[in-house]
Amino acid sequence: APGIALPGTTPWRTITIGSSLAPIVETTIPWDVIEPLYQTRHKAIPSRGSWSWIIWQDDCSSYENQEAFINLAQAMSWEHVLVDAGWDQCIGRDNVEKLIALARSKGVDVALWYSSSDYWNDITQSPTRLMDRPIPRKKEMKWLRDQGVHTIKVDFFGGDKQETMRIYEDILADAAEYGIDVIFHGCTLPRGWERLYPNYVGSEAVLASENLVFSQHHCNQEAFAATLHPFIRNSVGSMEYGGTVLQRRLHKSNEKGTIRRTGDVFELATAILFQNPVQNFALTPRNLTEAPAEAINFMRNVPTTWNDTRFIEGYPGKYVVLARQNGTEWYVAGVNAENQPRTVTFNTSSLPASFEKHATATLYLDSATDKMTTTKVRLDKPVKITIPTNCGFVLKID
Repeated sequence: APGIALPGTTPWRTITIGSSLAPIVETTIPWDVIEPLYQTRHKAIPSRGSWSWIIWQDDCSSYENQEAFINLAQAMSWEHVLVDAGWDQCIGRDNVEKLIALARSKGVDVALWYSSSDYWNDITQSPTRLMDRPIPRKKEMKWLRDQGVHTIKVDFFGGDKQETMRIYEDILADAAEYGIDVIFHGCTLPRGWERLYPNYVGSEAVLASENLVFSQHHCNQEAFAATLHPFIRNSVGSMEYGGTVLQRRLHKSNEKGTIRRTGDVFELATAILFQNPVQNFALTPRNLTEAPAEAINFMRNVPTTWNDTRFIEGYPGKYVVLARQNGTEWYVAGVNAENQPRTVTFNTSSLPASFEKHATATLYLDSATDKMTTTKVRLDKPVKITIPTNCGFVLKID
């Protein structure tokens, strides 16, 4: 049963309302009302990574397959590779140490998956029983630190009971002592955790990309879902979605499995629309030669953190257009879930007054023939863009 000491306090709950959708998308209220719970010796590390499990699934957990995704991360100039469930059994701890050393020799960090398992579930995916109790957890954190692992992904949490919420906090606090950042999966919605816990770097807490593999229904509804998340889930917290699929079939062979219904630029746009400081993208080694070269080059340089976000236009379930700033660059991304093309007009007046209105931009656009196009455009006049159904665009402003 839950308990509380008196005098007691409860967590903040906030409501954001506005006369338009912009304050909903752009809100910072969940972070404004709290302060960090503790300090860390190391700043959290934003990064992009390859992730074998999302397309290759459970058969991917071998040394050779993980080496292929290390090479993918190196080719993409990404910072890490995520090694998912079963690594302790399929690869073995000694070989994982060798794998980490191999990755680091290529300038790639390794992030490792863990189950949060305790009495609340019977999850068999391993490693298990290493995150639910302080002594084995701290022993594991020391091993991770000694191997140079900076990020872990902890999965399968059992609801929002007080004891479960305490385990989230205990994992984060222990990881902070060892310089480790934490992603949660199969978990609750974060509520200001980006600021409350300085080494927290994201949560799933959404019907994420794995559902595209599990069900054709989710592939058919991918565009619809993508127009919901910026208004609902991702407007209140970091969202570790694990998207940007460039294969047409969601299977290692690219010849069977569920079928992607969206355009390639739609997938690029979600890398901008969906925000999480640590992104595990769904690209595979075959994308390096089979996907459009422009798409690969775009993903080599896509950022994961943003200085500013501006809502341009859209409506949940129909379409969405957002602008995000990273340093001196702006990205404007849009996707369309409606049954007919959607025309949007982008004007630099929607960006801060200091923005250079005569800058050039690169426009990535899905065409009605399912081919992506790349063109240079000027911004001294409004840019008119027509987005086909289930397609998207990205405007990269230098």
